[in-house]
Amino acid sequence: MTLFFFFNLLTLFFFTLPFHSLSLNATCPLNFTILTTLSGGGRPSSFDSTTRCQFIRQAFRLVQSDYLRRTTFFLPPLNSSDSCWQSFQSYVNSFEPTFNIRSFCGFETSFISQGCVNITTKSDFEALVTNSVLQDVNHNCNQSLENNSPCALCTTSVSTLPASGPSIGNLSDCTAYPSVYVAAFSNRFGPSDPGTAKCLFSLDFSSEGSSGGKKKVVIVVVSVVCVFVLFFVIVGFFGYWKLKRKRRGMGGNNTEMDLGSGLDSMDQSTTLIRFTIDDVKKSTKNFHRDNIIGRGGYGNVYRGVISDGSEVALKRFKNCSAAGDASFTHEVEVIASIRHVNLVALRGYCSATTKYEGYQRIIVTDLMKNGSLHDHLFGSMGIKLSWPTRQQIALGTARGLAYLHYGAQPSIIHRDIKASNILLDDRFEAKVADFGLAKFNPEGMTHMSTRVAGTMGYVAPEYALYGQLTERSDVFSFGVVLLELLSGRKALQTDNDGQPSALTDWAWSLVRTGRALDVVEDGMPEPGPQQVLEKYVLIAVLCSHPQLYARPTMDQVVKMMETADESVPSIPERPIPFVAGRLDIERTVSMSGSGQLSSPTGYQPYTLESDPHSSNSNSKEEGSSSPKILSTY
Repeated sequence: MTLFFFFNLLTLFFFTLPFHSLSLNATCPLNFTILTTLSGGGRPSSFDSTTRCQFIRQAFRLVQSDYLRRTTFFLPPLNSSDSCWQSFQSYVNSFEPTFNIRSFCGFETSFISQGCVNITTKSDFEALVTNSVLQDVNHNCNQSLENNSPCALCTTSVSTLPASGPSIGNLSDCTAYPSVYVAAFSNRFGPSDPGTAKCLFSLDFSSEGSSGGKKKVVIVVVSVVCVFVLFFVIVGFFGYWKLKRKRRGMGGNNTEMDLGSGLDSMDQSTTLIRFTIDDVKKSTKNFHRDNIIGRGGYGNVYRGVISDGSEVALKRFKNCSAAGDASFTHEVEVIASIRHVNLVALRGYCSATTKYEGYQRIIVTDLMKNGSLHDHLFGSMGIKLSWPTRQQIALGTARGLAYLHYGAQPSIIHRDIKASNILLDDRFEAKVADFGLAKFNPEGMTHMSTRVAGTMGYVAPEYALYGQLTERSDVFSFGVVLLELLSGRKALQTDNDGQPSALTDWAWSLVRTGRALDVVEDGMPEPGPQQVLEKYVLIAVLCSHPQLYARPTMDQVVKMMETADESVPSIPERPIPFVAGRLDIERTVSMSGSGQLSSPTGYQPYTLESDPHSSNSNSKEEGSSSPKILSTY
């Protein structure tokens, strides 16, 4: 009798449990082959040594979305966890043989079948969403998300979907379910589409294993060979020229040097002046320390007066050599190719070798008598800028960047927008300066993959994470500068516990609680209308959004600033805790030497008391041991 009762109880228990969770089939129902298809069998560009675990989470969510699309279940049954990990591991090992997902990232086997406690199926999720919200998401996301604008529209709608209930494990949680659902059902192309993967899961599956990657390798190899051939030709020519010069007995203290086709082609310009070293020395009183108006990692900036009586600024590069001429030529080439009222104007340059000082490389620009925006916000000026002046500076900076992105041919990505690189003339008109890190952006390219460079606190997360550079990397930096301009706070600060905090996170925390005006600096002279101030705060927060496609373009920013009735789009929720994430990324890149992230302090105004080489007024100040800062005056 007892045995019969136990058998009935066991039978009742079996039939009352959901069949999905009790399936005896331990084979993994997840389709990880879609990841292989997306990456073309190669290594995805989103997967590197600093982002491996983040890639694993996002890749699982994409596969989870495919499973949801096929079965209406968010997660596989628990008894298939081990086989699913084996399938996932096999995919990763195809391009990273020694990387163990679970041990390295701290994932337990059960995590792959754990997620949001209150949501198991498609119907569970839809029960939490109103019909109007769901219809809006379906309308905005049911298209190709390959391009920026459709993606931004979709992600804005996704941010309105709920993330309800507690989560188990740390591989998939409630915050990811809206994107998982939208990729599965709202987008007709599904999660296996490259545009959907990139937009909703921040996954770029382009790889060197694809045919496109092979073409790139061939191009790179051919380019390297050409560069080496050109290098040896130049070295041979230089050696021949030097030998010929020596035989002729040419001497003297100053010799002008050619820098190759980059500058030679610009010598034909009717406005670009090639100054001699004697002209420069006369202008700066032989580089006298009293004429120094700024210092940076590149060297010093001097005030000078040229032959026509106008005042100029002379940026003198230190530690110059023949090998370093490429970077100097690049900056001259960039500045000489652009003309705009909100970009610093190049007057000329000097390239020379002197007997006692060696290589001299100098850029001559118009003098900005009001220094930099950094001086007025964080320097010792003592007088706060009024709102009309701040608004003029913000709009001028936006116009200058919009010209770089859409007016210059080819377009230019600045890469180092910060307060110290926004110069102010005698009428407080903003001039974007320092193009030492600028990149020409060939037409038709969605992004460039390049080494990370810039200043901590201003670098966009997708650039710091993946080295993927776009115009919207500049938009992010502009958003940070605009927040500094509005709040009078620095991009990075330390709290009472000594922990770094980001200005963008502080501003976002106020905006999301309806306190946008609290971002504005107290005691600002001539404060503007509240609706205008609030609009500028929202623009700044939108520009500095961590998601690439949530940011507007610079021409859209200019239109919002210039047009009173042009509203600011709704700001999507931030998908990740941004404070620690971005700082850790930038700190990692900075320590690893894989990039050129520099100090956030930027340009430091020069004062007599701070000169560590006060005993010599010639050129000894070039040997300062201060940390390298990529900025201009």
